[in-house]
Amino acid sequence: MERRAFIVMALAAVGWPLALRAQQKAMPVIGYLSGGSPGPSAPFLTAFLQGLGDAGYIEGQNVTIEYRSAENNYDRLPALAANLAQRRVDVIVSTGGMTGALAAKHASSTIPIVFIAGDDPVERGLIASLARPSGNLIGVSMLSVELMGKRLELLSDLLPQAKVIALLVNPNNAGHEPVRLALQEAARAKGVQLDVVKASAETEIDAAFAALSRLQVGAVIISTDPLFDSRREQLIRLATHHAVPAISESREFAAAGGLISYGPSFTAAYRQAGIYTGKILKGAKPADLPVEQPTTFELVVNLKTAQALGLTIPPSILARADEVIE
Repeated sequence: MERRAFIVMALAAVGWPLALRAQQKAMPVIGYLSGGSPGPSAPFLTAFLQGLGDAGYIEGQNVTIEYRSAENNYDRLPALAANLAQRRVDVIVSTGGMTGALAAKHASSTIPIVFIAGDDPVERGLIASLARPSGNLIGVSMLSVELMGKRLELLSDLLPQAKVIALLVNPNNAGHEPVRLALQEAARAKGVQLDVVKASAETEIDAAFAALSRLQVGAVIISTDPLFDSRREQLIRLATHHAVPAISESREFAAAGGLISYGPSFTAAYRQAGIYTGKILKGAKPADLPVEQPTTFELVVNLKTAQALGLTIPPSILARADEVIE
């Protein structure tokens, strides 16, 4: 029997039509793992797809994407990552922060993983080094922890009379403790007291801001978290209602009505993740690519919100702002 005829019979015997196998080979599959909700993160997904397009891949034309969202229930991430690994996708893209990246790493040591995470991926054991990761993970480190001190400094410049600053964290986020430690050190250096309030669900955000009001904090730093990204409007409404000046990492916070934001571009990070995913689909190995870190940071000030809070933004901050929303 000819070899080709034997292969066809063997594939048919195990229920794998030859046409289906050919289609699967021609159409690679990306597993897109998200810790948050699809709606609020849609602009970031768009940026990822743009990066993927830059690398020559268009969803539905020459690549398929399987989406898995934890809907802010981070305890679901390990099972969702395991499901993608079991389906043997060609690449897993983890956008659930450090919690999602760790879940993906635990799910597979062979499938390439592209992550977007806030804290140090070397310190957290994701990779061996930024320049040479030496494993199956590659991605973008957003420097969320390293920039906490800068956000505290901005609040101190804006509110020099504030002696108590609060940090809002999600205790279910694997990166919340490094954020707290970094900010605690920065607060000590500035001579201000740091109070930590926690929220891991929509209803707990309301309770957290009520606590901020009782504690009479001068301002609050909102840590980076998929839950907080998805509840951006709620956070802004509560900060205004309780007259608590708030700063966040993402430009989207200030653009939506938050007081101030400082951090790297999330859309740029997601676009880079798309580019890396495309490179891997073309044969690049994660171990041969460097982990990207942002080199530019955006300071955005919302003057309308400042006026509503009765605040005057110092000229020194306005002069440094990349964008002023009036």
